Amino acid sequence: MVKAKYIPERGDIVWLDLTPTKGHEQKGVRPVLVVSPKLYNAKTGLALMCPITSASKGYSFEVPLNFTQTIGVVLADHIRSLDWKVRNARYVETVSDATIDEVEGKLRTLIGG
Repeated sequence: MVKAKYIPERGDIVWLDLTPTKGHEQKGVRPVLVVSPKLYNAKTGLALMCPITSASKGYSFEVPLNFTQTIGVVLADHIRSLDWKVRNARYVETVSDATIDEVEGKLRTLIGG
């Protein structure tokens, strides 16, 4: 039996290596929240992702993770398009619809939608 390759889906938390980075960007191997849909991620090999940090600072673009194994906050304003294949995305868990909706609401504020 052949095991199917994992493709990140909207709402998944995956571990990913964010290095290299510059300036204030989140770096290192850490959990990230996938924001883009599975179809896009599969076709392009890229995914829109927001890093997760355990060091909450109370900023307005932080979204707390509730009822998850992953402890911390999603940094919605640090969204990046990343090659999840090359960075070896590893699935952890999936967040609630309420969490992904809150992240997307913060993103709409950022882009003026």
